[in-house]
Amino acid sequence: MTTDLLRAAGAVVWRGPASRPEVAVIHRPAYGDWTLPKGKLEPGEHVVAAALREVREETGLTVTLGRALPPVHYLVRGRLKRVDYWTARVVADDGFTPGEEVDELRWLPVEEAGALLTYGWDAGLVRRLADAPLETVPLVLVRHATAGSRAEWDGDDERRPLDAGGRRQAATLATALPAYRPELLMSSPSARCVQTLEPYGGEILLDPLLSEEGQDPRKTPVLVRELTVPAAVCSHGKVLPGLLHALTGKEINLRKGAFAVLHRVGDRVVGVERHPVTAASPPP
Repeated sequence: MTTDLLRAAGAVVWRGPASRPEVAVIHRPAYGDWTLPKGKLEPGEHVVAAALREVREETGLTVTLGRALPPVHYLVRGRLKRVDYWTARVVADDGFTPGEEVDELRWLPVEEAGALLTYGWDAGLVRRLADAPLETVPLVLVRHATAGSRAEWDGDDERRPLDAGGRRQAATLATALPAYRPELLMSSPSARCVQTLEPYGGEILLDPLLSEEGQDPRKTPVLVRELTVPAAVCSHGKVLPGLLHALTGKEINLRKGAFAVLHRVGDRVVGVERHPVTAASPPP
């Protein structure tokens, strides 16, 4: 067995009332199987962006991602393959077009979907839909991308910009954020934080409580906790660990450019995931 890992991403796509969801199941004629939408990552593609793309390509559906489901591992011609999955709610339907890869799509209740699916791990993922609420509000907390050396920057540190690797990280982040459809972008006033969110587009609200100098261990968590719509917030490595602990009770550290997603129901966090963002070139 070779050691290089194959990566893929997909989703358990659902529609209808969360109490009685229908699940999208697809048929692949080349394999003669019924499975869930998924596919391999493209070079430089973020795993979250890959999940969105594969669902759209195979089903014609645009989705938002909910909480992460357990990844699936299996061997493909002697190589270990990992498939990351999320729950995914339909927000737009461009219509399914049968093709060579996928020739049929069915919407089925959870029990019927589990019975039709060819692979036991797919059926297991569908059963996990009931483990936690399906309708959640995402809060994406981002550590700013790389911005060179603080010691080598000659000027106000608040103005220190992203370096070339940081700009690539920001571009990659912009491909992943659509999975959560943030309606509000908020940032520390520091240039490196603002520039990390800029490629996604839209107005960015600045708040000194997210800055290194202006953070407050009491007020900063309140500021973020009161965001009731899907939001993306960018801050610093000296701010985020305390903020994340206040919101989740967990010790979560993020490398530069990385982000954590908190899935919330009201004030309650029902899911937490963490994602690195590399400085490699993003997909065109």
